[in-house]
Amino acid sequence: MIWAVVLLIAFSAGLLVWGIAGLSPAQTRTLRNRLDELRSGEASRRELQERRRRQQRREQLRDLLETVGQRLTGEEDTGQGETRKMLVHAGYRHENAVAIFFAVRLFLAAAFTVGALFLGSVAGAGTGQGLAMLAFFGLLGWMAPLFYVRRKKNHRQSEIQRALPDALDLLVVCMEAGLGLNQALMRVAEEMDRISEVLAEELMIVNMQIRAGNPRSEALRGLAERTGISDVRSLVGMLVQTDRFGTSVGEALRVHADTLREKRRQRAEEEAAKLSIKMLFPLVFFIFPAIFVVMLGPSVFRFQEIFGGM
Repeated sequence: MIWAVVLLIAFSAGLLVWGIAGLSPAQTRTLRNRLDELRSGEASRRELQERRRRQQRREQLRDLLETVGQRLTGEEDTGQGETRKMLVHAGYRHENAVAIFFAVRLFLAAAFTVGALFLGSVAGAGTGQGLAMLAFFGLLGWMAPLFYVRRKKNHRQSEIQRALPDALDLLVVCMEAGLGLNQALMRVAEEMDRISEVLAEELMIVNMQIRAGNPRSEALRGLAERTGISDVRSLVGMLVQTDRFGTSVGEALRVHADTLREKRRQRAEEEAAKLSIKMLFPLVFFIFPAIFVVMLGPSVFRFQEIFGGM
């Protein structure tokens, strides 16, 4: 009888322990999830504060560059000068982009000059060498942003020029499917995002300007001004003329797309024809000397042995 009572108590205790063990993970899991939510909320607040601090620092740096650039240029350059056109073609559309550009050039020139002065003092260069280093590095710091912007401009224009025939083909398909020109441009901008983000961005700007109430001809002319590409300018001229005279936009787009595709093929053939001339200099200066050494090297040693014996 005693053993039966002991077994019953042990069984009851085991059931109690098993029940507590079954309930405690749920409570622990709930508590853990709540703590994770609090920690994630705290982390997100910290991340948001850090992002705001970085944004404030960027704005302060931009304000400083704008102030220095405006003092350097003498006035707020809001015109359409060559520098502003170059910056717009490279993708910098801020109203004070010219002032920021000149301020960056000034700061880089000063930083490179200070670095050259430090290197000259460490290397123990003379007065003439030190002045030459200062002039070279100062000029390098002044011209480096210009080279960077020009390179970005050329890369941006090349990307738009390569993707433009495909965009026109898609535009022709949308027009023939029954969409209007504005809706077709919007659809092409959405689809071209997978191929060329630059062209998709420019088309989205055109769509937003048309939605804002600007005439379509002005929005298209703005596209030609922002890109600075002759193919885009001819396309805009064609669209403006067809819109003015009421001719078929789809037929004109099809003919223009065929023309741009033929131009792209001709440009590829031109680059392929230039390849032989471009390969001449590496062959002459790097490959031919190695071939001459491999082919004529043993004979030179053989001649030395023969004439040395004589």
